[in-house]
Amino acid sequence: MIVVNDLHKEFVKLGKPKYGFGKRVAEKVKAVDGISFTANDGQILGLLGANGAGKTTSLRMVASLLTVDCGQIAVDGIEVKSDQQATQSKMGILSDARGLYPRLTARENIAYYGLLHGMERSLIDRRIGQLSEWLGLREVIERRTEGFSQGERMKVALARALIHDPRNIILDEPTNGLDVVATRALREFLRWLRSPEGGSKCIVFSTHIMQEVERLCDQVVIVARGQTVATGTVPELLRLAGEPDFEDAFVKLAFLEQKGFASTSAAAPTSSMQENSLAAQKETE
Repeated sequence: MIVVNDLHKEFVKLGKPKYGFGKRVAEKVKAVDGISFTANDGQILGLLGANGAGKTTSLRMVASLLTVDCGQIAVDGIEVKSDQQATQSKMGILSDARGLYPRLTARENIAYYGLLHGMERSLIDRRIGQLSEWLGLREVIERRTEGFSQGERMKVALARALIHDPRNIILDEPTNGLDVVATRALREFLRWLRSPEGGSKCIVFSTHIMQEVERLCDQVVIVARGQTVATGTVPELLRLAGEPDFEDAFVKLAFLEQKGFASTSAAAPTSSMQENSLAAQKETE
């Protein structure tokens, strides 16, 4: 279970000189300005937003790859802090940059991450066998990853993220560059991971593709301008927007301020809701 409450993150970048020369002026960029959500075990939650909405930055903070300026994150009841292994070990992370080592085989890429997690070699070999079967990697598992297709690279990167059998899975736009067949295979695998047979995993993934959200997500969090603007199931968001088409509903909800609507949501996350979620999680443990 992942609970995110009112995240904020600001970056500083150097802008261009005012007249094309001279001193460059530092500019503050608000990447995340109040994102909240709760992702439960046995569910798939989608962060839906346009490019630059704050999805990737939020997920990197959840993965403790970025420090939080303001807000709280808890993974299975444990507060997330930068470089904290206690929460990192509970998550499998697939970033947009796959980052495979091209001179290593698929098996070696996956095994290396198992060793980083402190796993024994016998357990690593057993997990690689399972993941190879589930993801259809048996034919390429002993090949160097240099020259792999996008679909093959995604499968190896996903197996690497799942080698330690994490309870929570973070996927940052996992279908980027994939063809239809690879995308369908990924969707089916995520549905299986969500099921009791697959371990009832808590899965959070970011996307800007409406079709993925409609076909896969149990809960949807619409993000715009670094903020959570609407939360709910696909039918709930359609009713909230008063639109029969999900793409039209997304545009209407994501850009409420420009269109003059009042900002609301089907199940809007509030500070009290997030606090209750955290308390409930601690009580169960």
